Amino acid sequence: MSFFATVDHYRELDSDRFLAQVTDADVERVLGKDKPGAMDFLTLLSHRAAGHLEAMARRAHQLTVQHFGRTIQMFIPLYISNHCTNHCAYCGFNHNNPILRRKLSLEEIETEARAIAATGMQHILFLTGEAPRFTPMQYLEEAARLLKRHFASVAIEVYPLEVEEYRRLRQAGVDGMTLFQETYDQAVYKRVHPAGRKRDYHWRLNAPERAAKGGMRAVNIGPLLGLAEPRREMFFTGLHARYLENSYLETEVAISLPRFNAAEGNFLPDFRVDDKTFVQFLTALRIFLPRAGLTISTRESATFRDRILPLGATRYSAGSSTGVGGYTEIRVEQTPQFEITDDRSVDEVAAAIVARGYQPVYKDWDLIG
Repeated sequence: MSFFATVDHYRELDSDRFLAQVTDADVERVLGKDKPGAMDFLTLLSHRAAGHLEAMARRAHQLTVQHFGRTIQMFIPLYISNHCTNHCAYCGFNHNNPILRRKLSLEEIETEARAIAATGMQHILFLTGEAPRFTPMQYLEEAARLLKRHFASVAIEVYPLEVEEYRRLRQAGVDGMTLFQETYDQAVYKRVHPAGRKRDYHWRLNAPERAAKGGMRAVNIGPLLGLAEPRREMFFTGLHARYLENSYLETEVAISLPRFNAAEGNFLPDFRVDDKTFVQFLTALRIFLPRAGLTISTRESATFRDRILPLGATRYSAGSSTGVGGYTEIRVEQTPQFEITDDRSVDEVAAAIVARGYQPVYKDWDLIG
């Protein structure tokens, strides 16, 4: 049994028809429920529900404060390699793109770690492309052990692994993993992943579950909003998170909501998600999944991130660089995986969070206190 059984169950669902038939009374009924079900969640993703955004925002805010308090956990990404065998149509690391390929040595990772730690940040996510020949398990383990000497929390965003490999990284100090399915639509998935290891839809879909089995304390999933019909994508993302929550009670489950940003290759997404729809998705997820973490990255603008802070988010990246070796003097001219929009420093993001009455959690004394 895996989450694909749920995907298969809803394969023939005519979501467009369902969404078109939602009434105001339906939305109000769902907002009055303590524990919305799957179709209630889809109701909150409807165009009709967009007219109830203020009520959804109030409910999302109340649930977030109830389960997380007024805190925002901050983290910073560190790209240690951009070697990749995949041909993802939307990604700057696409194997066919004529970009400078780099892999940091352990000495360079140490240099980057010291620079990041100097900002006070104690939560780091390290990332690679999907090229195990360049970034084998031994390299990942060595990087994890090195980073654990500098940071209280080390997470990964790397290629999908076996259960035992996740267990090995857990033993090396990794406590969380992020892996995006990108799209739950199998036809779209096949089209935008024409070649490479990532072409295997099922292997990727089941990776968060393998990570949970391997002992990861936290798993973070998400779609790339823009690749496929966004309401259906968000529906399956929410169901995936609930499946993981129900199946692995000791695992913290989080969801990211990345919207498409420009990357090398001039890929044009088929769909756009405007700010109002993004807020609707954020609040609907919180109402459906009161205990799930919700991550908002620097893909979003500073102004927008500040504005939506009370509406359900619990994790913000800050001070981000999406190129390899982007925090010290070893940086060279390179192509990032995607373009960031909020380029504020760690201190500036933390100050913005405080200014809105929330506590940024990112330093070692935050964890102790």
